[in-house]
Amino acid sequence: MAFIAGILMLDAPASALNNSNRVADADYDNEVGVKMIRTKGGALPYVSAQSFRFWLRNTLEQQSDWAAHAAPIFRENKAAYTDANPLKWWDDDLFGYMRAESKKTSAIEAKTEDTSRASQTETKTSITRTSPFRMSTLVSIAPVSIVKDFGTMSRHEGDPVPHAHQFYRATLKGLFSLDLNRAGTFSYRDQSGSRNLDEVRIQAAKGEKLEHNEGNKEYRLPLNQRTERVAALLMGLAHLEGGAKQALHYTDVTPAIVISAVFKGGNNPLHYVVGADEKGRPMVHVQALEEALQVWGDSLLSGLYVGWVQGFHDEERARLETALTNSGAKFQLGHPRAVLTQLAKDIQDPANAHWLE
Repeated sequence: MAFIAGILMLDAPASALNNSNRVADADYDNEVGVKMIRTKGGALPYVSAQSFRFWLRNTLEQQSDWAAHAAPIFRENKAAYTDANPLKWWDDDLFGYMRAESKKTSAIEAKTEDTSRASQTETKTSITRTSPFRMSTLVSIAPVSIVKDFGTMSRHEGDPVPHAHQFYRATLKGLFSLDLNRAGTFSYRDQSGSRNLDEVRIQAAKGEKLEHNEGNKEYRLPLNQRTERVAALLMGLAHLEGGAKQALHYTDVTPAIVISAVFKGGNNPLHYVVGADEKGRPMVHVQALEEALQVWGDSLLSGLYVGWVQGFHDEERARLETALTNSGAKFQLGHPRAVLTQLAKDIQDPANAHWLE
């Protein structure tokens, strides 16, 4: 099995990208706090994986090819779920789903009356799919000071209404992984997370004459469709938009740094290649890079795709380039958007079809 694995880093110069509804030392009832991890060394602001995946989904839906294949969402009292049909919908395929519909009479009647469900895929039994795309929490690489900004609503007559919100200056780092073998491959094994298809979807797979692995109880899309979906997701990372408080802080969340490669297995050997120096600034750990290439070299199926924005700690970018050159490793260095675009193209190159096996 092969995985695209890597790290990405966001530059948050004065930001509040993921907010919390609780503030321990709030001065006002309407004060907004940021999500953070409190440690003995200080506060580490973070962006949850759920928020990041929300940004990515929204970004992908602005792409015409993805938008045409984005799953509809249905609401059922306090539950919500997608159409859960990975044969048709790209996000159901790569982001996973869980669909367990209520058997209550009231829920069945409500669904019958809901005209938006006219095109939904009939579901015979509960189905789930664990996400082939995995994302960690993005956490500040070093403790930072959380700033509290005071403001007022004063566009009306009378006394202004005070409020406050927190923000920070940080570099956030997260890990990501995409299981290339599972992209476009759907199981009907009766096992938690592996029952991707019910009988309705199995019949649809048969009707489309998908490749059938009876021993593994799986159906698989043609290679060109699988690579098209993976390439689209990578382009979403390259054009990422999102984040809270953009009207006040306008933070560009396209990655400032991306380092990725295709590896055998689901480990992420690149975790420690970039860390923080004593001042909390991004720092290339040359020894960690050399060790990773030595220890995991037999698992490396591609060259390294290294994206680092010019102007963002250029001296460390140069150190990384020198270290990679000295290591003899195959690599591409450029803007994160450029290297992610190249990786998307390489995924679709027939010469690399073995990556998806």
